Amino acid sequence: MSTDAATSTATEHLTGPKFRTLRIGTRGSLLAMTQAGAVRDALISAGHPAELVIIKTKGDVTAGPVQRIGVGVFVAELREALLAGEVDVAVHSYKDLPTAQPDELVIPAVPPREDPRDALVARDGLVLGELPSGSKIGTSAPRRRAQLRALGLGLEILPLRGNIDTRLGKVASGELDGIVIARAGLSRIGRASEITETLEPVQMLPAPSQGALAVECRADEPDLIAILSELDDSTTRAEVTAERALLAELEAGCTAPVGAIAEIVESIDGEGRVFEELSVRGCAASTDGSDVLRASKVGSPESADELGRAVARELLELGARDLMTIAEDGDADD
Repeated sequence: MSTDAATSTATEHLTGPKFRTLRIGTRGSLLAMTQAGAVRDALISAGHPAELVIIKTKGDVTAGPVQRIGVGVFVAELREALLAGEVDVAVHSYKDLPTAQPDELVIPAVPPREDPRDALVARDGLVLGELPSGSKIGTSAPRRRAQLRALGLGLEILPLRGNIDTRLGKVASGELDGIVIARAGLSRIGRASEITETLEPVQMLPAPSQGALAVECRADEPDLIAILSELDDSTTRAEVTAERALLAELEAGCTAPVGAIAEIVESIDGEGRVFEELSVRGCAASTDGSDVLRASKVGSPESADELGRAVARELLELGARDLMTIAEDGDADD
């Protein structure tokens, strides 16, 4: 069968009675719906009718720290809806997913990633270095707390939960002097103008797969997998593969004080030819910020998984296992 014929067959199946309109499961937050909406719009543009189905997750209705609720609190109900046939597709913030992938589900698409870096939103337009000692900074993540403390700026780091509006409101009201949040979330909902400083990885390594989306469906739907695969971005997939392999090798969950970033970089061989490599950087920190271990590797993008694991093994050799105690609060949908 030709490629065109195969695509036609897939399209006919997915626009038949069962998949007349693809049902995309999403959480109900503004950010989650914006992310899922981008996937819906891309599918519609490709000729595949789609609509959003809002699903409430445990993470949305529980106010406690994420790591006390449990890993995967923002994805479990979405996956249950997929397996039950209540939705055809689920869109996740990739960093919310546990590293172990269920056999019954696959991720055919990792769309192009937003900027993975963290961002500061502070009063009076200040950057980190301008905040006075004792300034109150809110963040949800042990990873961020540890790296902020390691900077030695004398900041008071306070726990932070809630949606993006709630978090930004704490700065606007003066309750906090600033918050640290994923730049991607602010960009996606059109509020990047409120960022006062984008934190470079040398200051703070982001969470593994931060800024990336995972588009998931059932493994027994080959036609749907083929259609969703049209949305996949090979560069983002290589980056995310390396970062999540690092996390898996460390046997650390999404609330552990672990940071990672993988980037495609240009290198030059001995004959002056330019080629692409994958640069992977990772860190593991003590929750009080007294110790931050760092490691890095560069290699072929095709070896993304092994590169990530190699960085993790180096961190383990440096003593990362002893540092990775889970702190009081965890990453949320930010």
